[in-house]
Amino acid sequence: MIKTNFLIFLFVVVFCFGAINHVSAQINIQNLSSVNIDDVPDQQIIQLLQQAQNSGLSDAELIRQAQSRGMSSAQIQKLQTRIQDIRDKATGKKVQADTTEDSDGRITAGRKLNYKPDSLDSAYLNKDMFENLRPKIFGADLFKNKNSSFEPNLKLATPVNYIIGPDDQLSVNVYGNSSVNWKLEVSPEGNITIPNVGVINVGGKSIEQATAQIKSRLSASNYAIGHGTSVQITLGNIRSIKVIIVGQVQKPGTYTLPSLATVFNALYMSGGPTDNGSLRQIEVIRNNRIIRHLDVYDFIVKGSQKDNISLQDQDIVRVPTYRTRVQLVGQIKIPALFEVLPGETLDNILNYAGGFTDSAYTARIKVSQISDQQRKITDVVEADYKNYIPLRGDKYTIESVIDRFENRVVIRGAVFKPGDYELQNGLTLNQLITNAAGLKEDAFMERGTITRLKSDNSTEIIGFNVRDVINKTVNISLQREDIVNISSIFDLRDKYQIVINGSVRKPGKFAFSENMKVEDLIFKAGGFAEGASTKRIEVARRISDADPNSKNSSVAQVFSVNVDGQLKPSEGNFVLQPFDIVSVYTLPGFEKQKTVKVEGEVMYPGSYTIKTKNEKISDLVVRAGGLTASADPEGGSLKRENIAILGIDKRKADTLEIARERMDRLSRLKRSYKDSTRNEDTVMRNNFVGIDLPKILKSPGSKDDLLLEDGDILRIPKQQQIVRVNGQVLYPSAVVYDRSKSFNDFVSNAGGYGPDALRRGAYIVYANGTVKGTRKVLFFNSHPSVKPGSEIYVPKKSEAKNNTAQSILGFTTGLASLGAIILGILSLNK
Repeated sequence: MIKTNFLIFLFVVVFCFGAINHVSAQINIQNLSSVNIDDVPDQQIIQLLQQAQNSGLSDAELIRQAQSRGMSSAQIQKLQTRIQDIRDKATGKKVQADTTEDSDGRITAGRKLNYKPDSLDSAYLNKDMFENLRPKIFGADLFKNKNSSFEPNLKLATPVNYIIGPDDQLSVNVYGNSSVNWKLEVSPEGNITIPNVGVINVGGKSIEQATAQIKSRLSASNYAIGHGTSVQITLGNIRSIKVIIVGQVQKPGTYTLPSLATVFNALYMSGGPTDNGSLRQIEVIRNNRIIRHLDVYDFIVKGSQKDNISLQDQDIVRVPTYRTRVQLVGQIKIPALFEVLPGETLDNILNYAGGFTDSAYTARIKVSQISDQQRKITDVVEADYKNYIPLRGDKYTIESVIDRFENRVVIRGAVFKPGDYELQNGLTLNQLITNAAGLKEDAFMERGTITRLKSDNSTEIIGFNVRDVINKTVNISLQREDIVNISSIFDLRDKYQIVINGSVRKPGKFAFSENMKVEDLIFKAGGFAEGASTKRIEVARRISDADPNSKNSSVAQVFSVNVDGQLKPSEGNFVLQPFDIVSVYTLPGFEKQKTVKVEGEVMYPGSYTIKTKNEKISDLVVRAGGLTASADPEGGSLKRENIAILGIDKRKADTLEIARERMDRLSRLKRSYKDSTRNEDTVMRNNFVGIDLPKILKSPGSKDDLLLEDGDILRIPKQQQIVRVNGQVLYPSAVVYDRSKSFNDFVSNAGGYGPDALRRGAYIVYANGTVKGTRKVLFFNSHPSVKPGSEIYVPKKSEAKNNTAQSILGFTTGLASLGAIILGILSLNK
């Protein structure tokens, strides 16, 4: 009974202790009050942003979560600044416009991106987003890594020091003059029973001791052990043991493990130490006595497992809280929190951290220490690293070396090897140019500059004549951080370009070259386009001597040039100058074919090419064989692209591009009006020209007989029998045409006017594209006549402003004021 009560009490203690630890661990994970954003590298901020993006969080929501987890206002502000800096790089605030020249010298625009954030490691996707912002505890990830379970290998040869216990199985194999194989279970009392030999107690003995005892008993039982007969004893099935894990671990409790399990295996099963748990003073307790202290750092730093002993049944693994922990940040290979044991120095901690980075300033380390109720700064010099004893809460900051050179000079510009050079004793400007492999051929010889750093860190400019320096007429000694700049002649003038427009295959801007002819530029532009004229090519040239006092002063000098159609070179070819504009025109008589289309009730519908400039609608109907018997001439319509409304460049040759631009214009027009459907419909109808086809066919060549244009579509429908009614009616529909019906009759057949209908604005669109609206005659609406194939449209009333009490008061006040003014004027007249 007492034993049972004790076990229950132990279970409750372990359970409660584990629950407290679990809550503590959760609080530590969520608490960001100790985070210092200055110590967090850019890569970890990028990972945080990408994890937030994967979780669907905006930057503002991320900041709010950080605030809710205890991050201070000062650190929040720093985090926002860091995020903004990274966003600026990633979204291209440093994207620069660039111009490049292709193989034929044509100038094109491009863009280059100077920054691209690293991709997110998938291992971080399942972690707490803010985990990387908190200081890392050195060694804490060892027992959280799924690839390091420390599971014992049960297929190894039996260790000679393995202690036998109940439920183990021993395989006793006798071979030689005698041959027998026994599989013997160890009883709870630690005994095995060998047939014809008897009971042997092996519990608590090692395999080596048990083997010697079994051999002795077999020899006494007429087995000639050692005289032609041998015996081998191995473990068969391995028993399970119970191990209790307590203290500062993630999941304290009692665990069932294989009897070959070690301390590392047990710690892994329990989730490892918590943030407050010690990694260096883990205790293994057996029979109420501490038999071993385990230091995880020995395994991490040295790979040693000397204290990672095998556990026995009812062993207790206890993880106490850490005693002293310090933090290393800055230019250290493994910035983290490190646990310090008594007697260890700063040099030991630096070794645990992997040493300094390549850019670290190693001569001195700044230490932030706890002093009574506040902190203080102390410097530790390199000579004291092996003697300095770390104290509780120390924070060591390893800074970078100064980004400054003690013996550097820089040369830039028109030299063959620009860059940084060593400032040797007595180095002169001439010697520096020689070290940079000399001047380029395009170097500007009249002036160069030296930007010199003064003693107060301000700068001054020292000018020199490059030619005099090369000729050693002038000798200038250089100083530390001098920056020599020798410009190219091309840096000091506008980039020479030349433009060609008109009937060439690739018009545009091209790089200028000396002695370039008009033929050379046309060749770069891909040659003449079809129909180009080789005569009367115009070259427009800049002038610099215009008379500002004359209204008739020239603003450009224009030349007319004739070239050979095959671009053959000749002595008299016109030589171009920078910034010339060359215009190539088409032949006066060159015309591209223009097509129109006839649809509907004609004998031969289809596409037709316009033959003469004065070809008209009636001519097209004649070419199409005339109208069929079922044609409705009154419904004949002419569709012509309304370029003025859509703002499309009709000169474009790419029909797909024209169609795409037209749809884009329509979309923008739709967005600019509230009634988007009517807007699109209106634009579509603007493509139709209202024609009177019966009158045209009756009087060919009259003013109603329009000239044809490229892309026109003439459509002659069948005789129409319906009228469409749309807009603000109760049931928009198509109504069968009846000559006896009036305008309002057709509206009534569509359910009548809607409550928002603007009756006086109703109009009709006839089948030929003509539009007629409602007129006001005295107090009555005079609607237009209805014809078959037409469409009645009733628009919507505009929204009336509500007469609120405030507006009514304002209106009446205005009237009262106006009345008072009138009365005042009348009284003055009297």
